[in-house]
Amino acid sequence: MSSTTSSTTSSTNAVEERIAFIGLGHMGGPMAMNLAKAGYAVTAFDVSPAALERAGQAGVMAAPSAAAAVEGATVVISMLPASRHVEALYLGEGGLLSHLAAGTLVIDCSTIAPASAQRVSLAAETRGVAMLDAPVSGGTAGAAAGTLTFIVGGEAQALERARPVLGAMGKNVFHMGGAGAGQVAKLCNNMALGVIMAVTGEALALGVSHGLDPQALSAMMAVSTGRSWATEVCNPWPGVKPEAPASRGYAGGFGNDLMLKDLGLAVEAALQVGAAVPLGELARNLYALNSRAGRGRLDFSSVQQLVAGDGGPLG
Repeated sequence: MSSTTSSTTSSTNAVEERIAFIGLGHMGGPMAMNLAKAGYAVTAFDVSPAALERAGQAGVMAAPSAAAAVEGATVVISMLPASRHVEALYLGEGGLLSHLAAGTLVIDCSTIAPASAQRVSLAAETRGVAMLDAPVSGGTAGAAAGTLTFIVGGEAQALERARPVLGAMGKNVFHMGGAGAGQVAKLCNNMALGVIMAVTGEALALGVSHGLDPQALSAMMAVSTGRSWATEVCNPWPGVKPEAPASRGYAGGFGNDLMLKDLGLAVEAALQVGAAVPLGELARNLYALNSRAGRGRLDFSSVQQLVAGDGGPLG
């Protein structure tokens, strides 16, 4: 069962929860800062001293370790790169779950394998800890602006408790079902996004090869049946959208290798249930080739350079 709801809780409501935030990367850092700005007491840990310093300037307290960060916390939020990082953080004899009191709420905002989310959730349940898998959509701009969408799996009661916290970081909350359901839904979304970005880059390259202006072509597509987030917001052609990563040398944004990871997870999830995802598998290969071409750390819209060939701006 799935439901869609909007998070309308104001950040001016009571902020009694004490929050530990683990992972202050491009997404986690702004999210933790927004929680502090909303009045929450936030203690964070990251392996990067620079990330801790940046967050500290927005009122986030730094901890020397993840275990230290969760001392006294009533809510723990994590935003980490991959399944192995999440499982290593929470599970095992020295994992965070062994440091948390019963009644603590854990919200993992990483994008990971649904099976990993379910393993951690089950382990949390045995310790009396409620857990939500709540991957996000909205990118770094949404993280900074506090307009993220949370795609949630877990118990409805835990989600109701989490809503004020999520409302300080985003605008929309979609409850997709039980443990792991948030991850499945996020992978579906990112698989579609990866395919759409690649084909948008291909279409723009075709038009430019025939002498069309990429800005005019993009403007037409943005109000026609080919419209998408790729044409309107994160356009992959340099100069079309000044605020898009493509116009900044593909710096920032959502990394190509992160998209590659998510597409790999989507393909794995399809294999588990015997689903056919031919375009998803093709897109995974395209982003893998883009990574091998040296663009793994660039925004995923840099796949434009792979598909453009001689018809587009190569870097």
